[in-house]
Amino acid sequence: MTKTKSSRNTRPWRTLQCLAVATAATTTTAAAQGEVNVYTYREAKLIQPLFDAFTKASGIKVNVVSAASGLEQRIQTEGVNSPADVLLAVDISRLEAAVRAGITQPIKSKLLDQVVEPRYRDSEGHWYALSMRARVAYASKERVPQTALHYEDLAEATWKGKVCIRSGQHYYNIALFAAHIVKHGKIQTEQWLRGLKANLAQRPSGGDRETARDVAAGKCDLGIGNTYYWALMAHANPAHKPWADATRVILPTFKNGGTHVNVSGVVLTRHAPNGANAMRLIEWLAGEQAQYLHADVNYEYPIRAGIALNPTVAGYGALNPDPMPLAAIAQQAKAAADLVDQVGFNN
Repeated sequence: MTKTKSSRNTRPWRTLQCLAVATAATTTTAAAQGEVNVYTYREAKLIQPLFDAFTKASGIKVNVVSAASGLEQRIQTEGVNSPADVLLAVDISRLEAAVRAGITQPIKSKLLDQVVEPRYRDSEGHWYALSMRARVAYASKERVPQTALHYEDLAEATWKGKVCIRSGQHYYNIALFAAHIVKHGKIQTEQWLRGLKANLAQRPSGGDRETARDVAAGKCDLGIGNTYYWALMAHANPAHKPWADATRVILPTFKNGGTHVNVSGVVLTRHAPNGANAMRLIEWLAGEQAQYLHADVNYEYPIRAGIALNPTVAGYGALNPDPMPLAAIAQQAKAAADLVDQVGFNN
């Protein structure tokens, strides 16, 4: 298989294509032409190789609208005339938000039920995960001798003034904090967040790459980030490679548990005008070719068993995902966000 590397733009997410159909009449035409309309929180540049491969395999054209926020509300506002067939999200909370907004319909697929473990899908089929990423530590090679870490340890005094992290309200962190609530309850999570805040080297800011940058610069010893960002720094942008070279990835675990993972996932919209084509795309994204692309192009963990990891990701060590269902994490997202404000985490 030819390996393709894709860089991740550090600017705000932007719409690369806006080819969505505006009316019921034109969506009927689109169906006749063999198209499918995808709204996505994933940067279109990153997933375009998958769509190109799908079109080559199926003859179905994929029209893409990407945005940083508000896609659930947009689909809800468009109502029965929405051109959206599929919504791709990069966080469990957004997948659940789509369900709560009433813009989904159950995906009925024996293939997906076989490929995707129950903890990585909605119990009624309203969303399915397609790939995973872990929330990990970027540790200084020079100043951190540890090779193992518990998430609970991040609040210990030994890390006083040594931790960097992006905004506590970012959905990647909210998912981690919500997972802590599932494990330990709200009271212990509040205490843990206060301890983590006390250990921050600086006010939460930037993104996951910037945490690695600040570790490399000696501003902190540990940065909290997603697994795929480190691989992108190491391979996709020469300017970021020194940040990866100065750090290494530790896969933390919860005490008596595993590593926290989040997912990118898919929703079939309630009024999908090209439903048959949408189902072909959704099932294809869970197939072997797409799962290899998820692993090799985007440096993610495939949701399908038996798919080889990218060597860089495999180099982090064996991933032992925590067994908690993702739906349980999503249920605690609001509580986690409230605690972030309550402890003044970003102040």
